[in-house]
Amino acid sequence: MKKVVVGMSGGVDSSVAAILLQKAGYEVVGLFMRNWDSSINNDYLGNPNLGNNICPQEQDYNDAKEVCKKLNIPLYRVDFVKEYWDNVFTYFLNELKCGRTPNPDIMCNKYIKFDAFIREAKKLGADFIATGHYARVKDGHLLRGIDDNKDQTYFLSQLSNIQLENVLFPVGDLEKSEVRKIALEYDLITAKKKDSTGICFIGERNFKEFLKNYLPTKPGRVIDIETNRVVGEHQGLMYYTIGQRKGLNIGGNSDKMFVVGKNLEKNILYVSFNEENEYLKSDSCLVTDVNFISQERPTSCTAKFRYRQKDISVTLEYLENGNLIVRYNNIKAVTPGQACVLYLGDICLGGGIISEVRKDEQKLWYLL
Repeated sequence: MKKVVVGMSGGVDSSVAAILLQKAGYEVVGLFMRNWDSSINNDYLGNPNLGNNICPQEQDYNDAKEVCKKLNIPLYRVDFVKEYWDNVFTYFLNELKCGRTPNPDIMCNKYIKFDAFIREAKKLGADFIATGHYARVKDGHLLRGIDDNKDQTYFLSQLSNIQLENVLFPVGDLEKSEVRKIALEYDLITAKKKDSTGICFIGERNFKEFLKNYLPTKPGRVIDIETNRVVGEHQGLMYYTIGQRKGLNIGGNSDKMFVVGKNLEKNILYVSFNEENEYLKSDSCLVTDVNFISQERPTSCTAKFRYRQKDISVTLEYLENGNLIVRYNNIKAVTPGQACVLYLGDICLGGGIISEVRKDEQKLWYLL
């Protein structure tokens, strides 16, 4: 009997992944990752509104224990706090300092869930590892999950073929509603549990208050790009992203403002009251840290510049240094620091990090 070590997160997806693997005849072992330490990292995770005041990560562990107990499978716990800090959270902070909008979940998959975790699973004698990601692997290709609304290949785009060897995604062939139904049939504690959101392994929290623990706030002027008029004060460029409208909290009429740019040197946040402002739009971007999962190297395909964005037709120019220039037709809010993920039909080719955004071949001013 082949042994599968499942990354048990305390959520419904990994819970059902374990069920499906059991039904398929595997020997299933659970492994819970502890990647954040509130005492070491100087941040209180408890929420008095939870009633028992247990931090979310501990609650997830307790839920994972309950699921494994019901399924009669062992659950181990492993500490990756240092690895997470060194490879994910430090990257996240450094990108914010540079005025970009990083996606730590992608780096978490690359360095924690499909690297440190795999090494630990092998110590437990794993023939395969499995997670609750909505994705599929077939014939060496990473494929989108069946559920378009939950497909998570965007977050797996920095993985290598080697990392995807002997990896199983049991829920990738299911709709989310089917996953919930299976969990309810087994009367699992996670069956109706809310999907996790927020920063990978850190969870939901007041983003601004959280970052104050690690990065100094640096207030500055907010300027209307069309009139050059000061319309408010921002609390720090790291708190804002290109195209953002909600949660600006920078003075009167902020509900009508769109972030269109940043000037890091002058500490200026530029906004517009016009959703179709040309400064929001670009026609190409430079993509670095390019990772190809697939062997295909098309000159045209589709891309996503952020999670759950509709596929956008693009053309690719391959540079000698391994970077890519990705061209498209006048798209709004393509954002430095985010991932550009490439697709050929259902195949996730891979992706990279948006380094520069350009219009008419010129680097846009807000990256300076």
